[in-house]
Amino acid sequence: MPSVEPDNSDDTEREAFVEVDPSRRYGRYSELLGSGSVKKVYRAFDQEEGIEVAWNQVKLCNFSNDRKMMDQLFSEVRLLKSLKDDHIIALHAVWRDVEKYTLNFITEICTSGNLRAYRKKHKHVSLKALKKWSKQILKGLSYLHSHDPCIIHRDLNCSNVFINGNIGQVKIGDLGLAAITKNHSAHSILGTPEFMAPELYDEDYTESIDIYAFGMCVLELVTLELPYTECNNVARIYKKVISGVRPKAMEKVKDPEVKAFIEKCLAQPRARPTASELLEDPFFYGIDDDENVDNKH
Repeated sequence: MPSVEPDNSDDTEREAFVEVDPSRRYGRYSELLGSGSVKKVYRAFDQEEGIEVAWNQVKLCNFSNDRKMMDQLFSEVRLLKSLKDDHIIALHAVWRDVEKYTLNFITEICTSGNLRAYRKKHKHVSLKALKKWSKQILKGLSYLHSHDPCIIHRDLNCSNVFINGNIGQVKIGDLGLAAITKNHSAHSILGTPEFMAPELYDEDYTESIDIYAFGMCVLELVTLELPYTECNNVARIYKKVISGVRPKAMEKVKDPEVKAFIEKCLAQPRARPTASELLEDPFFYGIDDDENVDNKH
């Protein structure tokens, strides 16, 4: 669909696209929204819908010798395209640029960025608001875990959860390390050490590792502190995690209800509740996380 260009010879006011997709529907701006080890995320525009989107770009030359990594990238994108849930970042389009040797995909954009940065910016947040965010993360996990085949995120942490701050809507993103599993078990060691469940290190785990990571997310949201900041290297974190030593940040949690809820998420794998069980937990009684979101639809 052609875009309507204003009849205006003076273009100084209008920001120019630095790149457009093959369909010419999406245009990328130079503004970088985020950058990871694998991809860069830019602000972009969907001319057909008139909305801002995120343009994710992966330089494939970085992985030309790493077949496994290439396969993982493609599987993330294929996986994302099949997911449809209010609490999972939606994927709109994907293509490979052969000339520039990049993989590009357009995802929805969350206006306020990731939850870690948002929480640091807004230090005074009620427990009710934190519960609303937590409940929405669980809804996203419940969707992934009940998907057929089951999807284990494997790298859930507050920097991979995104927020539309104006309506308090929270969504899980960055499924780059997700495992798709038919029998609810997976075996490779991946993730962010502070958020990795002990059984992950044994290379034999189920989707309940996401519940453990979710517990650590709640801990971070409540205390404004990354778990295990007292450890100055990964080996020390690993030692504490496998011996069941809780992060020092737990001492900062003064509310017994919150502490008990986090402990429930960090329990031994067999004792850990599922996402759908946690959604029924008394911790969330009276919390209607979607009340502001639904009013905006």
